[in-house]
Amino acid sequence: MREITTQHITDTVRDLCVRATRILPPDVSAALDRAAEREESPQGRAILEQLRGNARIAAECNMPLCQDTGLAVFFLEVGQDAHITGGSLEDAVHQGVRLGYKEGYNRNSVMRSPIDRVNTGDNTPAIIHTRIVPGDTLSITFMAKGGGSENMSRVAMLKPSDGVEGVKDFIVDCVEKAWANPCPPIVVGVGLGGTFEKAALMAKHSLLRPLGGPNADPALGDLEKELLDRINALGIGPQGLGGRVTALAVHIESHPCHLASLPVAVNIECHSHRHAHAEL
Repeated sequence: MREITTQHITDTVRDLCVRATRILPPDVSAALDRAAEREESPQGRAILEQLRGNARIAAECNMPLCQDTGLAVFFLEVGQDAHITGGSLEDAVHQGVRLGYKEGYNRNSVMRSPIDRVNTGDNTPAIIHTRIVPGDTLSITFMAKGGGSENMSRVAMLKPSDGVEGVKDFIVDCVEKAWANPCPPIVVGVGLGGTFEKAALMAKHSLLRPLGGPNADPALGDLEKELLDRINALGIGPQGLGGRVTALAVHIESHPCHLASLPVAVNIECHSHRHAHAEL
């Protein structure tokens, strides 16, 4: 049994919250570079150059990439042979967010209630998804999820008779209706199958795969390529002002589902795809 202290967890989460909101991950930077090379629209190329410049300035000046520093979302994988000591795992994560958002001068965006709309003042509580896995380590993945992109996400319970064509049409329609709102070029996360809530969770988790990296399922990989081509053919372009590059990638996760169901979820991420990972 290996011990991991809650203080270590809090310190790690604090650092992730500061780093991820300031430094664009290498796979996202590379995807923006590739987008700039293939964008044909002069306006689109100019916008992509501005986005790349913004990322450089944020890293050099240690400033947030975007004023919306997001709602803190965590995916935790807890080894079944690890022992968390010193308090509650979730409390440790919340405290790390509290410290990280204060020390990083990140904006606090969490409302204590969807009804009264009173700001909690420290960007807590975070959204925490936890899995128990083999081993004795704790894997922490942080995503700063902005409101503009999150608001454009959707879940549908399609009929099995809608088939794969219905799935594709729904995904493309989500992006088309979103248009400029999620700050394209976007990343499109898709959850296919499972249940209502499983599809949504897979859609969000799929965003954490390295951009454009191969899908473990070749058939899903082919579907991702087809959807990316269809989405980029919409002509929405960078920031919705026209062009070839509307999406940087489409990522799909799939799960078995009920014979009467065909759940599909789309979770959209903006060009400032801020995430970071640590393993304790």
